[in-house]
Amino acid sequence: MQSLLKFSKAIDAISERLGWLSMMLVVLTVAIGFYNVLARYVGRFIGMQLSSNVFIETQWYLFSLVFFLSFAYILKHGINVRVDFIYTNWSKRSKALLDFWGHLLFLLPYCLLGIWVTINPVITSWTQWEQSPDPSGLPRAPIKSMIIVAFVMLLLQTISELIKLWAVIRGEDIVVEELELDAPLRIE
Repeated sequence: MQSLLKFSKAIDAISERLGWLSMMLVVLTVAIGFYNVLARYVGRFIGMQLSSNVFIETQWYLFSLVFFLSFAYILKHGINVRVDFIYTNWSKRSKALLDFWGHLLFLLPYCLLGIWVTINPVITSWTQWEQSPDPSGLPRAPIKSMIIVAFVMLLLQTISELIKLWAVIRGEDIVVEELELDAPLRIE
């Protein structure tokens, strides 16, 4: 079990870094959005075009990346939307069992299905080097590839959560607490 928990900790570390990167991309997205608005109005005022579709599409792509890169981080920290009105009064083991089976029966197949359904459109996009239909637009293949990356990271984080939940179910709370687990496993 200790080697599985170390593997889980490694996945958690990757999710943390991607979560941090996602937060930094929010700042960059806002900065590019601010530039787009400012350039549009200043350009109208002086009679020149100071912005282009490249900046607008870059903003869209960064906005998408914020979500794609944060899926695993959100799962790790348990900051996804939950309805806990019954769950809150359950024992630690009961909560872990519910989360374990929910992750195993629903989230794991969802991730696998997401990867499977996305692979062919992404490959097609790369082989045809799909471009944006807008003038001076960006290629679509790189951002579409990030959908697969998002699902793979969500899958890995799901596996990490399953390992930690299994440790709680087995009664290995001390080991799990040493990993500094966040909300989903801080079960009172």
